[in-house]
Amino acid sequence: MMNRKEIVSTKLAPAAIGPYSVAVCLSELIFTSGQLGIDPANGEIVPGGVEAETRQVLKNIQHVLEAAGSSLECVVKTTVFLRDMGDFSKMNAIYGEFFSKEFPARSTVQVAALPKGGAVEIETIAHKK
Repeated sequence: MMNRKEIVSTKLAPAAIGPYSVAVCLSELIFTSGQLGIDPANGEIVPGGVEAETRQVLKNIQHVLEAAGSSLECVVKTTVFLRDMGDFSKMNAIYGEFFSKEFPARSTVQVAALPKGGAVEIETIAHKK
């Protein structure tokens, strides 16, 4: 039997700002696209720097995963994109508030720029509950 991909969306997280899906489910796996620190109410990056953006990113991911029948506890892998690796410890402190045990695998890379001038973007792979 062939697995069908399911497209995930929620009004509690920002809509895609290009030709991509916010998340895709395939069987028991959920792949989220990179989330920025965008406030879904106004479509703008939240003020307050990398800490505020990281908090908003992870809230957005949480809402997307919940819409897909999952949660942050089900995340097995994250990829973090930072505009400035000097912000790593600030991002990491907030990240630790959302992932506190049985941490997912993670890669963190510095990038030249992020959409909308963001300081941080995170994508995840999770499984359904």
